[in-house]
Amino acid sequence: MGIRWKGKGAEAKALADPMSKIVSQLKCSLIEYDFRGLLSGFSVLIEASEEQTGLFNRTCFGRRIITTEKDKQWFQLSMEEAFYLSYMLKCIKVVGEDNCPTNDDELWKYAISKRNNFPNLFKAYSHLRMKNWVVRAGSQYGVDFVAYPHHPTLVHSEYAVLILSVEDDNSNGRLRVWLDFHCILRLCGSVAKTLLVLHIDKNCSAATSPSCLESCLVEERTVTRWNPEQSRENQTTVQKEPSN
Repeated sequence: MGIRWKGKGAEAKALADPMSKIVSQLKCSLIEYDFRGLLSGFSVLIEASEEQTGLFNRTCFGRRIITTEKDKQWFQLSMEEAFYLSYMLKCIKVVGEDNCPTNDDELWKYAISKRNNFPNLFKAYSHLRMKNWVVRAGSQYGVDFVAYPHHPTLVHSEYAVLILSVEDDNSNGRLRVWLDFHCILRLCGSVAKTLLVLHIDKNCSAATSPSCLESCLVEERTVTRWNPEQSRENQTTVQKEPSN
């Protein structure tokens, strides 16, 4: 479908301020201040300075929480976002209820205890984030994630992302019959998004620690509805030459 920018000048703004550059700025800021987040259910709460608030907003990590504390800014990170910042970028530490930092293995096991398909979700999330896509929750579209080429204020999301696992034999039950494909493709078409299916192959590696991510493979497939209008031969009218 192509990138759909929001208004004039949006593309120029995105090109002048690439997402990789903003994420790098956020990483440096968080490392400088030895940043910590508080584990809360299946999310992580963080208190941000004015500078970090701007960077979190620009990189689309977390959602801002409105509180009565005017001098403090709070964000709620999803577990995928928090683990990405902690494990992949090494720029935050997550502390538990005892106020003690958790290591990578502890946070990984905690996430799986709350959601057993977390390894697949995180592998897909990190796969797209490492390619500088902005990844947000996709529940409102019936998918796992939606992916934006840049900040959502500048551009519409391009992909609706579904995650399937080879080892789990698609245990979530999605896309098992053609009717499932038709339904999700019609939905994607109505909101001008392309369906991106990510097949996660763990290569039979047990997901007992985050080190299993190194052996995981991600196969990308885009699925679109067949449009017969695009496949028909151009019909040309042959005019008869006048007879003498």
